[in-house]
Amino acid sequence: MNPDNSDSEDKNNDEEHPESSTPENVGPEIPVQKDSNPDSGAPDVSTSKSGSFEIEKGSETELSAEFEKGIEPERPLEAEKSPDSKKENEPESGPELEIIPVSEKVSGPASSPEAEKSPESEASTRDTVDNEVSDSGRVNNPNSGTSGPGRESEKQAFKKENTYMNTGSPSPGISGKKKRNHLSYIALVFGLLFIIGFSIVAIFYGFGFKGDLGASEKVAVIYVQGTMLTGNIPSGFGYATSEQISENIREAVEDEQIKAIVLRVNSGGGSPAAAQEIIEEIKKARKEGVPIVVSMGDVAASAAYYISAPTDYIMANPSTTTGSIGVIWTFQNLSAYYEDEGVEFYIAKSGEYKDMGGPWRGLTDDEKEYADRIILENYDSFISSVAEGRNLSKNDVKSLADGRVYTGIKAKELGLVDEFGNLYDAIDKAAELAGIKEEPRVVYMNRASLSSLLLGSEEAVNSQSVSKLASYYEESPYGKLTA
Repeated sequence: MNPDNSDSEDKNNDEEHPESSTPENVGPEIPVQKDSNPDSGAPDVSTSKSGSFEIEKGSETELSAEFEKGIEPERPLEAEKSPDSKKENEPESGPELEIIPVSEKVSGPASSPEAEKSPESEASTRDTVDNEVSDSGRVNNPNSGTSGPGRESEKQAFKKENTYMNTGSPSPGISGKKKRNHLSYIALVFGLLFIIGFSIVAIFYGFGFKGDLGASEKVAVIYVQGTMLTGNIPSGFGYATSEQISENIREAVEDEQIKAIVLRVNSGGGSPAAAQEIIEEIKKARKEGVPIVVSMGDVAASAAYYISAPTDYIMANPSTTTGSIGVIWTFQNLSAYYEDEGVEFYIAKSGEYKDMGGPWRGLTDDEKEYADRIILENYDSFISSVAEGRNLSKNDVKSLADGRVYTGIKAKELGLVDEFGNLYDAIDKAAELAGIKEEPRVVYMNRASLSSLLLGSEEAVNSQSVSKLASYYEESPYGKLTA
């Protein structure tokens, strides 16, 4: 074959089919230098396999960024194809070039676990991601599917979190949560302490301290309210027991800061024995130099006046019901009822008076005479106590002690009461008798309150339990002896 003819045929073919002279896929692939010569001073230049323009290897990062942005790089004008130009563009023999995709260039090979764990590879990955951010602050990441300023803030948070994880120090977010948790715990503790403190103050107030703890020169107020008994029943259930009242008087006397006692009396009487127990403690207190003043409320009669007479001073209201100096013993005879109902009793007794007061029969004449003698004994004790306490003769008291009641006005005329006044007037009078110059501090020893009812014994938390405790007196088989 003639070489000249072949050249001319090739030239003609190129003119007839100009499209066949260029490759089908026109688009520059990124040439990457596989092995460079560090001794060479000039930049390495290589030719793309898919294009005829030259690319400096030092600018391949910029070209990659342009492709990621979707910007097509400028192409130099193609030179006329000739055998000489093809020879000039052919690379010299040397190290082969390796074509690496852009995605692999950015993310790196995923098959190397050492690179995943290495801090240098993580830093390289973050630097590559930073290069994806344009000058306007927008991110063009085809894999994420999101772009905008929000991506920038997420990237900065990711950097900070990695920095805290690498240094071992807690991140500010975690530290802030811990601080908030600590503040919540502290607030909870203070809230519980406040509730406990408030409860303690309420309990002390209910027991009558009323903030007077630690104060000097006090006046104690002790309530005698309800039917007087010798049992142990908490205050507030309609009974005033000699055990509790006597204990309160003793505690007040033993307290050096308490200089006087006020008995607030609201009772229609009760057991003469209970009155006598209280009177003994009143006498002991007076011997210790502690004055006692009585403040009569609605009623202070019979045994209630019994305990009032031996005190230092008695104050009442004009309409107070008082007096009723005397003793009564009641018996119940239900024999007619039992006979109508057909109920019969057989009584076996060791003595003639052993079933005295039983409801199945009435009293015999001898039993009635015996009952009168007992009444006179208790009456005499009552008269003697009133006469001694009020500085009256027994005859004068007997003339008043026929069992009748008196108003406060009449009682003052008869010398049974010293002065009119309420509870606070009685407190002032007690402070005066004790020599307290300033306004006295008041301590309520046994005032009925919610705390005392809740903290009382389980047997005395309802009216039925209280009735059982008082049944020994209210339902006595020997009759009800009352003063």
